[in-house]
Amino acid sequence: MDHPRPVPVPAPLTEPYWTACRRGELALQRCSGCARFVHFPEPTCPFCGGERLSYETVGGRGAVHTFSVVHRSFLPGFEPPYVVAWVDLPEGVRVFGDVTGCTPEDVRIGMPVGVHFTELDGFGPIPTWRPA
Repeated sequence: MDHPRPVPVPAPLTEPYWTACRRGELALQRCSGCARFVHFPEPTCPFCGGERLSYETVGGRGAVHTFSVVHRSFLPGFEPPYVVAWVDLPEGVRVFGDVTGCTPEDVRIGMPVGVHFTELDGFGPIPTWRPA
């Protein structure tokens, strides 16, 4: 029996991120004190301690920094093999996500990727990364 993939549980800190995803946009926190982007969402800036972090839409293009091919899934709804990666964005921040749209063997460090939103049943769009 197939089990569905777990769905994210938005919290006040992450709701603006998911709202942007529903618009087809990738939005990340940006500190008004030091102007750095922050990901994963934080209540305070990990760089300067600033408490004013607003969400700002970013371009959605980047390059694979590092990746893993998962051959044995430990969660329902993830069909191996699949690729998870850290992606460097030109905005100076690294984000995490699945790489789709190619075989795991085709993923390379430095590969240009772009964000794509995939519909997660029971939740809505979530960001994934595809070769650009």
